[in-house]
Amino acid sequence: MNLRRNLLAAFLCAPLVSLTVPVTGLSQVPSKEPIKNVVLVHGAWADGSSWLKILPLLEAEGLHVVCAQIPLTSFADDVAATKRIIDAQEGPVLLVGHSYGGAVITEAGNDPKVAGLVYVAAFAPDQGESAGSLGKPYGATPGVGELRPLADGFLVLTDKGILEDFAPDVALADRTLMIATQVPTQGAALGAPITTAAWRTKPSWFVVAANDRMIAPEQERVTAKRMNAKTLTLSTSHVPMISKPHEVADFITNAASAKSSPTPPGTL
Repeated sequence: MNLRRNLLAAFLCAPLVSLTVPVTGLSQVPSKEPIKNVVLVHGAWADGSSWLKILPLLEAEGLHVVCAQIPLTSFADDVAATKRIIDAQEGPVLLVGHSYGGAVITEAGNDPKVAGLVYVAAFAPDQGESAGSLGKPYGATPGVGELRPLADGFLVLTDKGILEDFAPDVALADRTLMIATQVPTQGAALGAPITTAAWRTKPSWFVVAANDRMIAPEQERVTAKRMNAKTLTLSTSHVPMISKPHEVADFITNAASAKSSPTPPGTL
């Protein structure tokens, strides 16, 4: 059963990363074991191709990289999908989340295998907060104005929203790919509250996108400070892993090395 589960997890990102299938048992994480596994969690209105540019950069550093293809059907579904991928890894995991994926890793990161959390232009709610509630004090961003509801409660981002707000600083070919691969997102997922915030007890890193038009940059800065996260600020849109992949990949690699792990703020 372990082999079958690992095969399924590996195939989730087969087009994006080299296939590596562990065949031995899945043990809990020794606290001092080096981090070699990086699990990447994409955000809303996206899929695993969000990480295409940094995958080879991380692998070149000797890291084993896997994408969690979350379904965006509910917060519980997205957390469960992420935890399956965590469970499929041998040894400690560095969990990386973009945008809404930050809320997902905040909950899924309580798994004992997770040794650290990296947020990339992301939401990082506390207990009882949600991605949606975290943004309310900062008002609607331009990108939020380009969301359109579907009849079944899902939301889509207009082509204009992707071209001008989601990723205005990346090549047109990349933006066209985002339009083609957009995944409708269940609106209720954005309002689901966090039960336990993993960043309160685990070291965290945060990439602030200074020109973000989807999440207010000030929200990202305040959130990173609250988390006592080690922070990298880049002059990018909402997708720094695409517009500045080398900088983001270096930041993730340094987090995996744990040479200077930030101290988490502790529990409430």
